[in-house]
Amino acid sequence: MSTTQKLNTWKATAISGNDITSSCLYVSAITIAMSGQYAWIALLIVAAVLFLFRKIYGEVVGALPLNGGAYNVLLNTTSKTNASVAACLTILSYMATAVISASEAMHYLHHSLPQINIILATLLLLFFFLCLTIAGISESAIVALVIFIIHMASMALLVISAIYFLVTHGTSVLVENFSLPIRGGSFGMALFFGFSAALLGISGFESSANFVEEQQKGVFPKTLKNMWLAVSILNPLIAFLAIGVMPVAEVDAHQQSLLSHMASLTGGQWLATIISLNAVLVLSGAVLTSFVGVNGLIKRMTLDRVLPQFLLKENKRGSSYRILITFFLLCISVLMVTKGALGPLAGVYTISFLLVMIFFALGNLILKIRRARLPRPEYASPLFVLIALMGVSIGLYGNVKMHPEYLVVFLQYFVPTMLLIYAMLNRNHILEFILTILKSITTELRKLSLLSHLVINKFLDKLHAQDFVFFSKGDDIATLNKVMIYLQENEITRKIRIVTVLSEHQPPPEQFLKDFEVLDRAYPEIKMEYITLEGKFGPELIDQLSTEWKIPKNFMFISSPGDKFSYRVEDLGGVRLIL
Repeated sequence: MSTTQKLNTWKATAISGNDITSSCLYVSAITIAMSGQYAWIALLIVAAVLFLFRKIYGEVVGALPLNGGAYNVLLNTTSKTNASVAACLTILSYMATAVISASEAMHYLHHSLPQINIILATLLLLFFFLCLTIAGISESAIVALVIFIIHMASMALLVISAIYFLVTHGTSVLVENFSLPIRGGSFGMALFFGFSAALLGISGFESSANFVEEQQKGVFPKTLKNMWLAVSILNPLIAFLAIGVMPVAEVDAHQQSLLSHMASLTGGQWLATIISLNAVLVLSGAVLTSFVGVNGLIKRMTLDRVLPQFLLKENKRGSSYRILITFFLLCISVLMVTKGALGPLAGVYTISFLLVMIFFALGNLILKIRRARLPRPEYASPLFVLIALMGVSIGLYGNVKMHPEYLVVFLQYFVPTMLLIYAMLNRNHILEFILTILKSITTELRKLSLLSHLVINKFLDKLHAQDFVFFSKGDDIATLNKVMIYLQENEITRKIRIVTVLSEHQPPPEQFLKDFEVLDRAYPEIKMEYITLEGKFGPELIDQLSTEWKIPKNFMFISSPGDKFSYRVEDLGGVRLIL
């Protein structure tokens, strides 16, 4: 994507913002159900935790501004297997978000048009956003921005209406609600369960990190700030106004359509209709967020050979339509299996999202330890990271305690997904095992065995033929050995080029040449080639070598650069950090 096509602040905010701000349609109701009249305090605590995550995300993505979110930071700091676990959780979260948001949107529409079939309408809405994202992210962003502006205007109208209602009708309902017994038996328990439920109100905050490469420079931290401001103001304020204009029991009775009911009470049927139609729009916008976010993540995973390469095929607009179609089919399969029942998906949605946030906080801590020299535009205090990590972990425990069945449903989706990804990561070993079995097949099936043997060997040769590059500064043998260990544990290859870039007439270090010979003998199964080049290491040289050698840049590795390095990581086009 060229620079002119990249997303500005408002378009990028709108794509993620539709997801996170759509939470105000339901999070106030579920938090009041847990915390009663103190729900707004629980929502303010969530806003405080999210403020800490602004710094956490800002540091990680500022240091490693590549698509993939939690997958990206773990890939560049730990192993590909760990990164793939985070990726699976993110994909499951996006699937659940897309199906739940589309279905909820059609439920709202069903109130106005009772004749529509909700499941069919949900399917058509998912198909519409499939077509929109295939048309290109710029076109999708325009639609997202229109939806976001309408949503913010509708929420402002509701808030003004509720405040006017309080001014003209008095605060007797508010006072009566605060005189009620505390839910959960104590103030602490009320806040604990309310906080756990309210964490759903920040789902979508992670989305911007999954398409950061499609954003203009400097846009990402602004999207975090805008999303934080929106949910920190809207969610606590709407919860407080709700208990100010109606009894808590009435809130419980209108869990599914609290904001529409609140609009009807404070402004009349015309405002209720506006809020209902806005709900349809913004929940549809959350579906769009899922398509855009998952596209960036899966494309990155495919480039790293975690997923099959055929997914990378692009159309004339630069959209990876095979990724989008695959995601659409997965969403449809989930919709058909659940028959539109959202309860089972809620468990997947809740646990997946909270685990992604936990992985991101852990990734930040690992980044501080293993990539301490890597330049970053902002820095999150380790104490604040630990507080944020503890907060989300408490929320995860609270959700499992409230709904233990959610954990079972989550595992039913997560385990098969992770097994599939694990099989892809270890497909060379699986194929070698199949070859061993084929060799032992009886004579009657020998012809079939030989044919299968040839096909599998051809596929293995293709996998192993992928060349990798490590740019060395003349590192010692211990460093090179770490590179080889990482390569064996995380990549499928039997070829690596170790490249040292020297200034003019500079001889290669003699000790390094001796170390290389030792290392070459230590790894006889891997073909190692040492290459010295005259010039200057930087984006131009990487572009040149990638084109000349036909090696994708994400198969090129470097050690973590220091503060004196002339370039930022994103300038290198996807080169990975492995040491």
